[in-house]
Amino acid sequence: MANLTVSLPERQRTITGSGDLTLVEGLSLDIRPGERLALVGESGSGKSLTARSILQLDPALKLEGSITWKGCELLGASRRVLQKVRGAEISMIFQDPMTALNPVLTIGEQVAEPLLVRGVPRRKAYARAVEMLDRLGVPKAKERMRAYPGQFSGGMRQRVVMAAALVAQPQLLIADEPTTALDVRVQEQVLDLLEEQSRELNLAVLFITHDLAIVAGLAQRVAVMFRGRLVEEKPVDELFDHPDHPYTQGLIGSIPRIDLDPDTRLTTVEDYLVLQGGAHHE
Repeated sequence: MANLTVSLPERQRTITGSGDLTLVEGLSLDIRPGERLALVGESGSGKSLTARSILQLDPALKLEGSITWKGCELLGASRRVLQKVRGAEISMIFQDPMTALNPVLTIGEQVAEPLLVRGVPRRKAYARAVEMLDRLGVPKAKERMRAYPGQFSGGMRQRVVMAAALVAQPQLLIADEPTTALDVRVQEQVLDLLEEQSRELNLAVLFITHDLAIVAGLAQRVAVMFRGRLVEEKPVDELFDHPDHPYTQGLIGSIPRIDLDPDTRLTTVEDYLVLQGGAHHE
């Protein structure tokens, strides 16, 4: 994407003000095959809006700039083109595994759906769904195709969500806060699965999170968003060793450390922005 701007049209605004409300401004990013790129920032920084804009999932928003995929411009593309890309070439994992699945449809129906809507015969689609569930570590995958989401733990539901996202063999996976509401152990398992699938399938992963601490072992490159703008982008090791922007420094500095005195007050992002004169730094 190049110079992407996402705004809420004036007619959609519910708060005081006139003109379009800019939510993401002038953002440029690229991701290569097999690369794992983390998009990091606090809630409200524009991460999820940016991700959803790639697939144009929010028709009420105004998009400007360019989003190219394999040489094709997606902004302004026809519905037919977008339907071809969504799920098959670019897939997305949404935030909460507890709500991402339909509680009244079986696991099998939901994992096989991306194939069924593209005309894959039911028998073949279900066989590929079983294969993907098995690949992601769901025990007795064939039997559990007939189960419902409520019969799965949070970690298993996230594996199901991942299976549905990967079953059509996309080239880009957008993972929007995929470890939200999961305990630390399950978070680790989900991150390991993402890295494993990225390596084995040469899958590009855009990993969106507010937690900079969890990207060190997954991402190869990190992009940091602040107030709707991209403020820093570096290889992951370089970012942790030499963060340039005060906001990035604040994110890293506010990560809890096991070697700190329990009575020591943790620094906040705002501390760095104020102390380093970065409150209005762009």
